[in-house]
Amino acid sequence: MAEEEVSNKHVILKNYVSGFPKESDMEVKTTALKLKLPDGGDYSGAILVKNLYLSCDPYMRSRMRKLEGHYAEAYTPGSPIVGLGVARVLESNNPKFNKGDLLWGLTRWEEYSVIADPETRFKIHNTDVPLSYYTGILGMPGMTAYAGFFEICSPKKGERVFISAASGAVGQLVGQFAKAFGCYVVGSAGTKEKVDLLKNKFGFDEAFNYKEEQDLNAALKRYFPDGIDIYFENVGGKMLDAVLLNMRVHGRIAVCGLISQYNLEQHEGIHNLFCLITKRIKMEGFLVFDYYHLYPKFLDMVLPQIKEGKIAYVEDIAEGLENAPSALIGLFSGRNVGKQVVVVARE
Repeated sequence: MAEEEVSNKHVILKNYVSGFPKESDMEVKTTALKLKLPDGGDYSGAILVKNLYLSCDPYMRSRMRKLEGHYAEAYTPGSPIVGLGVARVLESNNPKFNKGDLLWGLTRWEEYSVIADPETRFKIHNTDVPLSYYTGILGMPGMTAYAGFFEICSPKKGERVFISAASGAVGQLVGQFAKAFGCYVVGSAGTKEKVDLLKNKFGFDEAFNYKEEQDLNAALKRYFPDGIDIYFENVGGKMLDAVLLNMRVHGRIAVCGLISQYNLEQHEGIHNLFCLITKRIKMEGFLVFDYYHLYPKFLDMVLPQIKEGKIAYVEDIAEGLENAPSALIGLFSGRNVGKQVVVVARE
């Protein structure tokens, strides 16, 4: 490849963030980049990619603060934000990747990236679905829904399932997996539009707007008079406290996320943990990368359902890297409807 020089737009984190993040905590910059892999040792297995789609995910908030001992390293102020995305290989020094290959995995928030260690990225073989789906239903969020529901919760047909933040990238899929499995499914969301989506597009049996409920305990009793068998936890705080009171004996809770707590300097305490003992509840946190070995099995299940129209999937698309900061911040106020995706380039 000739050493063509291009402008490379990227999104950096300006400083570590405390409290609720703002668009001004990030900055869009442009630098010059030679479209050629550097020579030398550290790049012997590297690839050069053009980023196409970027994923906005709640866990990224944790990386905006200085952390030690966290499963995901903190971002470096002044450097591009890192997240999951879909990219096309422009040049490769790695025998596993060829020019033109499509892949998904971690990449920087920029137009072009040099990935020195691409081994953990997944090559995309099925291109008869939208490529953006590999930021969501066919990527990390899809695997999260699959692992959390089937591996952690061990569902049984006919069980009662509750999902918080149910219209998000993970929740919308958990609900549909549960319905297809033969469960009764209820979800919570933060707007009427999202509640309507849950019932009318994703096929939930019931859904409610948690912001309109004065008493979450009473709301859950209304939808689960006989209690909850499985809770897919995305929110934490007061919602988790109310759920614990409504769990059935030997219920299971998959702790996927705690989005209500991410922007708090002092996290809320949970008061009803005694229910774990009295109801013999299994409550387990998990990280999706512990289950990536199941990805081929997951694709075998989900791809046919997508192609046959058996799974509905909603994306919230932001066009252009310059709109990425706004898209990411919107996650924490619930502005997005469905999976938040940033389009960097369509090809």
